[in-house]
Amino acid sequence: MANWTDPLAKSVHRTNPQNLVEKIMRSKIYQNTYWKEQCFGLTAETLVDKAMDLNHLGGTFGGARKPTPFLCLLFKMLQIQPNKDIVVEFINNEDYKYVRVLSAFYLRLTASVFDVYLYLEPLYNDYRKLNDGSFSLTHVDEFIDEILTTNYSCNIALPRVQKRSNLEASSILDPRRSALEDDFDEDEEDKDDDDDNHDACPMDTDDRHKITTLSTLTVVK
Repeated sequence: MANWTDPLAKSVHRTNPQNLVEKIMRSKIYQNTYWKEQCFGLTAETLVDKAMDLNHLGGTFGGARKPTPFLCLLFKMLQIQPNKDIVVEFINNEDYKYVRVLSAFYLRLTASVFDVYLYLEPLYNDYRKLNDGSFSLTHVDEFIDEILTTNYSCNIALPRVQKRSNLEASSILDPRRSALEDDFDEDEEDKDDDDDNHDACPMDTDDRHKITTLSTLTVVK
């Protein structure tokens, strides 16, 4: 029973959400101790507590290629299919980076191409470090780039998404604007304001000088 998909769950990409994970990997997850002991009976509200305890991401580890807690929780999300608003709230959570990337990965698997770009691209501005489970470090923005630009991550085959350039050409997406561009524009505006103020000051001084000179001439007369 613990391995069934929620009866109220909707099909994703025309299939049972669990089928987004390959059969061999599903079997490994079902047999995993973490899955049996920590994921049984989880809801969207209680799953986030488990996600807050994560300290690494990844698909499998060890010689037997056991699934990681990250992968088990991802699979549980596919089972219970949390409301989209909840998933987006998890993605926007800045306090727990593994909650953010877990939810981002789930959205990448299940959402429309428009929502994938809409909710994941802002995470390019998150540069926090992540432990990828293989004794090496990555960063949130690197992980987001991986799941947006490749078809395989964490031992999971990702649904194909169209290239951003094609979506822009079709007017489905607006051209992407990075945070660096916004910062650059702000710097340029500040610079222009400073230049205007600098130009204004000499003019004000000259005007005062002219007034003083005229007053002096009047007194002399």
